[in-house]
Amino acid sequence: MSLLEVKVDPAQLERLANMIGAIGKSAPAAIARAVNHTGDKARTQMIRTLTTQTGLKRAVIVKALHVTKASGAGSMAYTISSHGGDISLKYFGARETAKGVSAAPFGQRQVFAGTFMKGGRFPKRVPLKLGGEVFQRDGASRLGIHKIKSGVYIPKEMVSGATAAAFRSVVESDLPDRLTHELLRAIGG
Repeated sequence: MSLLEVKVDPAQLERLANMIGAIGKSAPAAIARAVNHTGDKARTQMIRTLTTQTGLKRAVIVKALHVTKASGAGSMAYTISSHGGDISLKYFGARETAKGVSAAPFGQRQVFAGTFMKGGRFPKRVPLKLGGEVFQRDGASRLGIHKIKSGVYIPKEMVSGATAAAFRSVVESDLPDRLTHELLRAIGG
């Protein structure tokens, strides 16, 4: 399991600690509001970046990411998680050509030679009732087929590359200011 790391300036923490001490019991709720607000902004940036990084449609990414928000009482963590394995080629704009299926995993369109989505002879091929999946034959036999995957794993992609950088950037730039804003609001200033 991979984790994203966020760094905070100790001088900012000292200033915030004084504000938290002045607020008292309402501090956890104010901190949770700041964490949730910043987490939502980071999630939005992750969705935008993951869409480009993986080549998947935005709706697929939104459905794949699960959020657990900070509650203030028991948890101060905003968690973005995802699970799943190798994603089928059908989610990458797959379309059949004479040489094989063309799809765009990782945002790069390529032809997967010898793969198919339809049955029959060219040019009058008909869609198979197999859910739009992309298949390849195991050998010369008609029925020895297997589903083709893309090599894209959302959990792996969300903690690497541009997506991880986007998350870190939003949290490091927005969280300190948002914490100050929420704490001042709780103080009444």
